[in-house]
Amino acid sequence: MSSQVSFEDLPLSRFHIKTVFSGTGGQFSDGFVLGIIGIAVSMAAGPLQLNALWMGLLGAASLAGLFLGSLFAGPLADKFGRRRIFAWDMLLFAVISASQFFVTSPEQLLALRLLLGLVLGFDYVVSKSLVTEFAPRQYRGRLLSVLAAAWAAGYVAAYLVGFAIRDIGPDAWRLMLALSGVPALLILPLRLGVPESPIWLMARGRSAEALAIVQAKFGAHVTLPVAPPAAAQQRGSFSVLFSRRWRKNTLVGCVFYTCQVIPFFALGTFSPRVLEALNVQDKFVGGLVYNVLLMLGALFGLLIIDRISRRSFLIGTFYLSAVGLAVLAWANFGALGTIIAFGFFACVLAAAVNLEFVYPPELFPTHLRASGIGLAVAASRFGSAFATFLLPIAVQHLGVHTALGVCVGVLLFGGVFCHLFAPETSQERLAAVTPEEGDGKPEERPLNAH
Repeated sequence: MSSQVSFEDLPLSRFHIKTVFSGTGGQFSDGFVLGIIGIAVSMAAGPLQLNALWMGLLGAASLAGLFLGSLFAGPLADKFGRRRIFAWDMLLFAVISASQFFVTSPEQLLALRLLLGLVLGFDYVVSKSLVTEFAPRQYRGRLLSVLAAAWAAGYVAAYLVGFAIRDIGPDAWRLMLALSGVPALLILPLRLGVPESPIWLMARGRSAEALAIVQAKFGAHVTLPVAPPAAAQQRGSFSVLFSRRWRKNTLVGCVFYTCQVIPFFALGTFSPRVLEALNVQDKFVGGLVYNVLLMLGALFGLLIIDRISRRSFLIGTFYLSAVGLAVLAWANFGALGTIIAFGFFACVLAAAVNLEFVYPPELFPTHLRASGIGLAVAASRFGSAFATFLLPIAVQHLGVHTALGVCVGVLLFGGVFCHLFAPETSQERLAAVTPEEGDGKPEERPLNAH
């Protein structure tokens, strides 16, 4: 007879891999949507008669939609569950993506980009929550990093697709935008087979349902994790996130996420224009190198995420990416040196993106997890939409070096803030996440503690 094992201490199984892979469709699509817009908008400028204002609005539209979607999705997923949204949001995403092919005005494209962002905001929250709550503790970082790698793959694929089809004809930009729905449709059948999160069911007092799911998927020898006695009576809300008990974790989640994505999206969305302003003559080749290095950085982050502490990874990547961007902003190494510095920055920051998928779910208890993730994503998208909108204007009026210098300042602020306040979370059991009383800063445990 098999000895009993806790749900959170299971070995890696086919079901875990299937669940993680089912979450990658939304992340890949998200990366593609946000990555393709820079190229597509530059090509649509003539047909849609886009001025600088419209280009900025369209570049930022999906990020603004993500802001709203993440805010709404968190409380809904904490109250009604993760599975319903997770199962069906990609179908809606595919329909909206295909609709972009038929736009005839910038107003129509803006509305569709906002809707795409709204759906992606929902998917960000439920995918991270559901995959996190199914992942075994010792594999959690690596499994969630697969989502980060999928996002980076979508972002890189967008650039490769744009690079490949930009010369096929006047409607190439329409095809670029519509293709983002393909991976969403491919992943839909897998999502329909993923059940509700057992940890969420436990937090709602539905332990019998949770146990039935766990034993059906993993065997009769698997037991539920131990949760705090009052978990079933707790309900999530934004006011609780900012209570004395949780506000430090909430602020860390919002600040680190926002300070990472402001430079990432601002530079990534308009990388061809940034490289052109830096006198790199072949902006498409420069951007291609940048995006390939993004993918390599994401894979490197996946390999090391569970080998070093979350704090060390978080703080170190902030400082290293700030150094890389500072060299890019103020050193003059010519075209080759510019691409190398830009690539180093891309690699380090892409590795750090893994933390956006791993760290926020570990900061919050089950009854607040989706709301906490949603608020962190919303804060980051507000900042990145603002930065993406302002970047072309700042480059035009202040110069590219000043614009990059502001991004360096954002990275340094993020590093210092996390150095002061970010807790270590790598060994937390999700069913019983709870900070210590007093200052709310959990004790930092050694990596090998189990």
